[in-house]
Formats: sequence, structure tokens, C-alpha cells
Amino acid sequence: MDAPIRDRTLVGVSDLDLEAVKRPTREEAMEAVRTLIAWAGDDPRREGVIDTPKRVVDAYAEWFEGYKLDPAKELSRTFEDVQGYDDIVMLRDIEVESHCEHHMAPFLGKAYVAYMPTNRVVGISKLAKVVEIFARRLQTQETMTQQIADAITDSLRPAGVAVLIDAAHQCMTTRGVHHRHVSTITTQFTGVFKTDPTLRQRFLDFVNKR
Repeated sequence: MDAPIRDRTLVGVSDLDLEAVKRPTREEAMEAVRTLIAWAGDDPRREGVIDTPKRVVDAYAEWFEGYKLDPAKELSRTFEDVQGYDDIVMLRDIEVESHCEHHMAPFLGKAYVAYMPTNRVVGISKLAKVVEIFARRLQTQETMTQQIADAITDSLRPAGVAVLIDAAHQCMTTRGVHHRHVSTITTQFTGVFKTDPTLRQRFLDFVNKR
């Protein structure tokens, strides 16, 4: 992968101005970490942090592996033999471990994803994988919620999709306003979940069921 995925509009530039962004080498990435350590006021040659650049780059490779993965591919294998099933398919409490694009600080929480199948379903683990793929990229929680709903809609063509994410943002709890125990909830409803308030309420009841 030579350049980052560009799946959203770049602000302040036209398509004619865009050039592929060359992905730095591993050594260049580690040198950038050394620069940040020095900027923070420490000595990157100190024993305690001398291996930190390697560890940070390894962590970034894991945290942001979503750029290398394709949600459409995960949802490509579907099953049409549903024996007449025509009600909600839902996954609850999917772990969300992501980083906001504004401060690159973690936000952690749960995702709740449902869809109303038409003539095909997908393996339930694939829904969790789609959440994981988008979580392992830089974005806002609002964008990620929309992306998950769009990916399921585009691949499965269901009668409707519902997505709710409830997460705590460390850019809010460890810096800035320093408000702990505050979570952010985002939702996206399409199709029958948007037009049918009873169905939407069933989804929300499932979310809150303990």
C-alpha cells in the first residue's frame, strides 16, 4: 500500500490539485516518533524510550490496519437460504477501539448494528468485522457510524439498517475540558428503521436490554 485510502473529500483542494501521498518508510515513521519524544522534552536516546519508536510504529500498524481492509469483501459472501426469516438481525455490544482524527486520541465503546434482510443474510461475524475495519481508521464517531451503515446497505441491499455507537473519547477525558464518565452516542437509521418508529424503537429496546 503506497498511499493512504482517500474515501472522503479533502478540504480546501480541488481534484486537480491532488497528488498521491507517499507512505513513509518504517524508519521514517520511527524518526517522526523520536522527533515527538524530543519535542515533548525527553531524550529519545534515553534507555527507557530508546525502543519506543519501534513500539509506537508496531502499535500504529495494528491500530490503523483498517486502511488495508475492505468491508465490501467481508460482506461479499451471503446466504439466500433463510427459510422465510424476515425480522431483525442484530449484534449487540461490539467492541469499538478507535482513534479520533482531531487529536489521534483513543475513543472506546460499544457498537450495536442491525439490519432487516430482504432475500439474503451475511455471517454475523462479518458485521463485527465491518465495525472493526472502520474503527481502525482515523475518523470521527459520526463518520464511522455513517460508514458502517453505508457499507451494509451497499453490500446487502437490506430493507433497512440501524447503527448505534456509544463511546467515551479520551481527547475529552484526558485533555481539554477533562470531563470523565461522559459518553457520546451516535445513530444512523436507513430504510424501514427510519420510516417505521415501532421498528426503530424495537432496535433501541434491544440496545438497552440487560
